[in-house]
Amino acid sequence: MARSIATVILAAGKGKRMKSDLPKVLHPLNGRPMIHYVIDAAQAVGSEKVVLVVGHKKEMVMEATRERGVEYAVQSEQLGTGHAVLQTRPFFEHYDGDILVLSGDVPLLRAETLRQLIDIHQKEQPLATMLTADMDDPTGYGRIVRDEHGFVRQIVEEKDASPEIKKIKEINVGIYVFQAQSLFETLPLVKNDNNQGEYYLPDVIKIYVERGEKIVAVKTPDVAETHGINNVDQLKRAEQILLERLAV
Repeated sequence: MARSIATVILAAGKGKRMKSDLPKVLHPLNGRPMIHYVIDAAQAVGSEKVVLVVGHKKEMVMEATRERGVEYAVQSEQLGTGHAVLQTRPFFEHYDGDILVLSGDVPLLRAETLRQLIDIHQKEQPLATMLTADMDDPTGYGRIVRDEHGFVRQIVEEKDASPEIKKIKEINVGIYVFQAQSLFETLPLVKNDNNQGEYYLPDVIKIYVERGEKIVAVKTPDVAETHGINNVDQLKRAEQILLERLAV
């Protein structure tokens, strides 16, 4: 029997590079706020609940999504993605299923891709399954190092990567499925000893790997669907991709 799935969508950021006062996730994409595409995908995979983590101008984000049947967790200070997901713990106290973690600024992800991610996670039953992609130029991204069985052995950040690891083109795109109970037990162990002083969600994966836990990586063949929207040019390109999909 398939485990139940719920989704957490990270939607608390400012989006400084958008050069607008509008919260990043509310920028319109072909006439709809980009966050709506992410909610669509979460609901299409059968999420029994969808929790938005809101922060910057949270009232605007809540108003724009209040008819979508979502719930809200507030991240008052933006202290990183791990801290953001930890704010949703009260929504999952008695929940024993899996949690899909999405970003509110990645609106091109297809529901089919997420279904495949969830199906593989539920078949393999690791503590976490992550979405990856091959990039022609992976500079700046965390590289995925797999073991001889194809499971994740390491995520190596660019600054820590040897010349050999820098040749790896498979990157972490920041989309995950976690077993809920283990996730919330592990998040408080994540430290903020980095330059930004933030708590990062990928550090949960690092903790699992150090313990010798099985971590699965599922590679999407379409790297474009994993792209985040960080500036106006990327927003325009995303609009083109969505229009091209409609034309097929």
